[in-house]
Amino acid sequence: MTQEYQFQISVQTQYIDEQSEPENERYVFAYTIQITNTGSHGATLNARHWVITDANGEVTEVKGQGVVGEQPYIAPGKSYEYSSGAVLNTPIGTMQGSYQMATDSGTEFDTPIPVFSLAAPGALH
Repeated sequence: MTQEYQFQISVQTQYIDEQSEPENERYVFAYTIQITNTGSHGATLNARHWVITDANGEVTEVKGQGVVGEQPYIAPGKSYEYSSGAVLNTPIGTMQGSYQMATDSGTEFDTPIPVFSLAAPGALH
């Protein structure tokens, strides 16, 4: 990826206690992602690919169009933020992946989503 197409990804996570059922191995997490275009050209986020890993090493891959039903165009210097969620069978896990982007001229490229942790309170010591 050249200098003109650069995106910074930041993530905030939250454990959703009221939707989780630890006795049934159900741990619900919310995450908010901000995608900031730090390059000099805009691009459209067409699709996503997630790799979700729980503490047992179980891996789930999720692929789909856009994010939360949208395919946002992110202009230079602008940000796009959305919230979504994940359900794990363990109180700790990780997520990582990539966004499939397209330039104004139709050139496609991937923007990596760095690995981030999901952890229920008290799960990490």
